Amino acid sequence: MSEPNLMKSAAAAPAAKPEGVWDTVKVVVQVALIVLLVRTVLFQSFNIPSGSLTPTLLIGDYLFVSKFSYGYSHYSLPGFLDWAPRAMPGRLFYSPPRRGDIVVFRPPGEPDQDWIKRVVGLPGDKIQMKNARLYINGTPAPREPAPPYRMEDGSHATVPTYYETLPDSEGKPGGVRHEIIQLDGDDGPGSNTGVFTVPPDHFFMMGDNRDNSEDSRFPEGPAGYVPAENLVGRAEIIFFSLGDGTAAWQVWRWPGAIRWSRLLTWVR
Repeated sequence: MSEPNLMKSAAAAPAAKPEGVWDTVKVVVQVALIVLLVRTVLFQSFNIPSGSLTPTLLIGDYLFVSKFSYGYSHYSLPGFLDWAPRAMPGRLFYSPPRRGDIVVFRPPGEPDQDWIKRVVGLPGDKIQMKNARLYINGTPAPREPAPPYRMEDGSHATVPTYYETLPDSEGKPGGVRHEIIQLDGDDGPGSNTGVFTVPPDHFFMMGDNRDNSEDSRFPEGPAGYVPAENLVGRAEIIFFSLGDGTAAWQVWRWPGAIRWSRLLTWVR
């Protein structure tokens, strides 16, 4: 084949068609739908803004929450879809939380907010605090001293810390073992209560930072007994963590502020 014919053949080949605006829009919409699907059905990221679960979760922790653990309700939708009609009462594919799970939920008194606490009471349980000891169905949860915890709130104070072991979801000993702190010893707010009987299809939530947690011990507050419908998902893994009050956008502070030991750790 002669060189002129090669040149003619190359010149005759059609040029690549530039991508149109509509093609770009379709790609963006497809990506947005995939992200929405993942956030609604599989996982959603949350960050910890308060110290109510210290020392288990710290201010500045970023974690993934599994949306499928307890099934789906209206509250499984991402926050920016709160305007959507409540066309799904109750829960689909419901699987109840286990005692000791750390759960993201919408408090009945403030259903437009996401809260995170630990499940200590299941439907039918009788919960009471006596001198800062947690009683479940009349039996105190075993508690043993742990090394003092050094606060990261600027005071750098060391506070009493304990290992508390909850009964399992069937009420048998030896369930989830976790750390709690008591800033005010045995006389803090919520350290002595009456008996709470958890209603059907509701859960009793508490923070691990016992004297700095607004939770189900305070029925006049937003939490109270949390309906199963209000569950969002179970905290699974800390994927990122920043200390020293560093915001995520302050990337120049990351090298010194990242809590490297907390990255990719399971939430328990």
